[in-house]
Amino acid sequence: MSSTPEIRPRSPKVVVIGAGIVGCSLADELTARGWTDVTVLEQGPLPAPGGSTSHAPGLVFRTSPSKTLAEFAKYTVEKFNALEVDGVPCFQQVGGLELATTPERLADLHRRAGYAAAWGIRGEIVDAARCKELWPLLDESVVLGGFHTPDDGLARALLASRAQLERATARGARFLDRHTVTGIEQENGRVTAVVTDRGTFPADHVVSAAGFWGPVIGRMAGIDVPLQPLAHQYVKTKPLPELAGHAAEASRPILRYQDRDLYFREHTDRIGIGSYAHRPLPVDPFAVPAYDEARARDMEMPSSYPFTTEDWTPSWEDCRRLVPALGASEVEEGFNGVFSFTPDGMPVLGESRRLRGFWLAEAVWVTHSAGVARAVAEWMVDGRPALDVHECDLTRFEDAQRSPSYVRERGCQQFAEVYDVLHPLQPMEQPRPLRVSPFYARQQELGAFFLEGGGWERPHWYEANAPLAEGMSLPERDAWSARYWSPIAAAEARATREKVALYDMTPLRRLEVTGPGALDFLDRMTTNNLRKKPGAVTYSLLLDERGGVRSDLTVARLAPDRFQVGANSPGDLDWLTRHAPADVQIRDITSGTCCIGVWGPLARDLVQPLTRDDFSHEAFGYFRAKETYLGHVPVTALRLSYVGELGWELYTTADLGLRLWDTLWEAGRDLGVIAAGRSAFNSLRLEKGYRAWGTDMTDEHDPFEAGVGFAVRRDKEFVGRSALSDSPPTRRLTALLLDDPAAVVLGKEPVHVDGVPSGYVTSASYGYTLGRCIAYAWLPTLPTGTAVQIAYLGEKVAATVAEEPLFDPKMTRIRR
Repeated sequence: MSSTPEIRPRSPKVVVIGAGIVGCSLADELTARGWTDVTVLEQGPLPAPGGSTSHAPGLVFRTSPSKTLAEFAKYTVEKFNALEVDGVPCFQQVGGLELATTPERLADLHRRAGYAAAWGIRGEIVDAARCKELWPLLDESVVLGGFHTPDDGLARALLASRAQLERATARGARFLDRHTVTGIEQENGRVTAVVTDRGTFPADHVVSAAGFWGPVIGRMAGIDVPLQPLAHQYVKTKPLPELAGHAAEASRPILRYQDRDLYFREHTDRIGIGSYAHRPLPVDPFAVPAYDEARARDMEMPSSYPFTTEDWTPSWEDCRRLVPALGASEVEEGFNGVFSFTPDGMPVLGESRRLRGFWLAEAVWVTHSAGVARAVAEWMVDGRPALDVHECDLTRFEDAQRSPSYVRERGCQQFAEVYDVLHPLQPMEQPRPLRVSPFYARQQELGAFFLEGGGWERPHWYEANAPLAEGMSLPERDAWSARYWSPIAAAEARATREKVALYDMTPLRRLEVTGPGALDFLDRMTTNNLRKKPGAVTYSLLLDERGGVRSDLTVARLAPDRFQVGANSPGDLDWLTRHAPADVQIRDITSGTCCIGVWGPLARDLVQPLTRDDFSHEAFGYFRAKETYLGHVPVTALRLSYVGELGWELYTTADLGLRLWDTLWEAGRDLGVIAAGRSAFNSLRLEKGYRAWGTDMTDEHDPFEAGVGFAVRRDKEFVGRSALSDSPPTRRLTALLLDDPAAVVLGKEPVHVDGVPSGYVTSASYGYTLGRCIAYAWLPTLPTGTAVQIAYLGEKVAATVAEEPLFDPKMTRIRR
């Protein structure tokens, strides 16, 4: 008998633009997954084409406040450790050492040690003497301590590129140098080919991994790439007698002197030094010369700009103070190396919504290169990365954050802050204000303290409420947790629990979904039952095909074919738009509307006199919607509460927003109404155990682990249903109460169970109603009452697993 040969599906044609470390890593990851029809185009010569990879000093420190970046870096180290070329390893695991020369920096290193423990990275805080042992050339008298990570080290970027190039080539990929991309062809909203000066290459998928040329490639495709190249100074000293006779390229840890924005690494008998201390030196990506043009200008490569001595001089003095051996040395060579920054310092990854099949893998440093490549390859082949990448998703930027001036200004600021001690709530200072709600003038009059998010000015508390905080007994805070906090937040929380408060909820994203197929579409895309009569509001989830929580939504059915959807990020709009049929229209209405949350036991007393409609509990129940008028203002009122109190979310158009605020404010005077900010809001929502998507849960988690399984209806079909497991979760988002009423944590701290790091904190806030700090953490399934410890600033803080919700478990305050 003859057997029928197996028919394998055609491997998609992939064209990767750029053969730096990201392009080579991606080709390796794609071909390893069976996508072997991969062409990598490079304008320069291989193996050193002249981009950032060609000059990268190769420092790999894995610890980051971002779990995603840490995971990218961990995989990069793991992969490069296993690669070699001609017997030379692609990674040298010499370790890393970050120094503190100020008490503020030492405290920050303790926080970094906490991140490392939370993300599973080996590291320890060491004293000055140990720093001297690890780096004998140091003047230990200026050092207070350090953070040592023995598994970090040096990536040989060009070697790692070559090793992956060879592996990808063996699987069928081809790498073509001296091919300059001149255009991107497309048809019906989908990419079809890449045009070069040496021919056209058909493509089902195109990936821009062009580094600081990313905006140039993006423009060819009609896609804006929010990336700003900047030049960064790097020098090599003359040979040092203290390093004479060293055979290895490096034997000591890579060194960070962040208090002076410097880092150091060995080059056999020389020391390489990089500086972020100088003024930002932005580079126009459209003016970067091609490889041959750069050589004609006496530039070693396009990414290597002439060294500006005047920017280096102050740093050289700092270097000599830390490393006295440099006092007798000189700089032998130096250059200003170009690499990429984004407005928030994160990579830009994913497929464009405007041009299907066009992908970005941009603003990626060597540290994260292999991890990013794996994630993008999984995304392309499997439909999603195994790792949560929402912080890097190209959809994350609002339109207001994409202007060239915004990208340039914030990119320069990211450069300046690379080694700064940054508080988790610390906002960028410029350009502000950018986006403001219609209530902004009134908020200023009330002394609002604004922080920024998504370009929006968000009040965190109001100085007008300071008298309400007088006489309140609150634990004294340490200096770190007291930053961007005020005791006024406690007064605002109490006023919400006891009277009524107005909350500006305008920055929350709102989508309008309309059309004959709107109900069927939303019901298929979300987990809960939406087949309810107009006037119903439903809490539901967006899952991906693997059952991960992409987002959580509130869906208000305002008419048979019209819905208002409360969403989280621009990614929600992108996800829904990708799946929407022709008879469904989706529109982001956030900027044209506004929202006030009116919450507290006196909320009905405030709102009812303003309308002829019945706002009683019997006539306007919880999770119901009504289109009505308050005074002269048409509003969409949703009976929802994210703070655990009676109240409504009130929506109107932006032009009527100020009138709505003034109407509510005047009506609430005799009730003691106040304006309250996000600080009180966060405390109140944690007391109720309400999750924040992107912080408490992401697509790495399923609904039952995350504690939102109540929003899943198994008796209907929805995206991700078949991937959900019937087995009990082995990990959960767990509520913790700190034992000491005076103790606080802020988030991302490691949680120790039986002395072993077993998870990490997501959200945390002081619960003013409870008189204890609340922390939610991802942990193995633990019984209520289990004792755990949270590492905070080098200390262990006792906490206990608590049963949730912590406040008003019978929901009597909301449903009245």
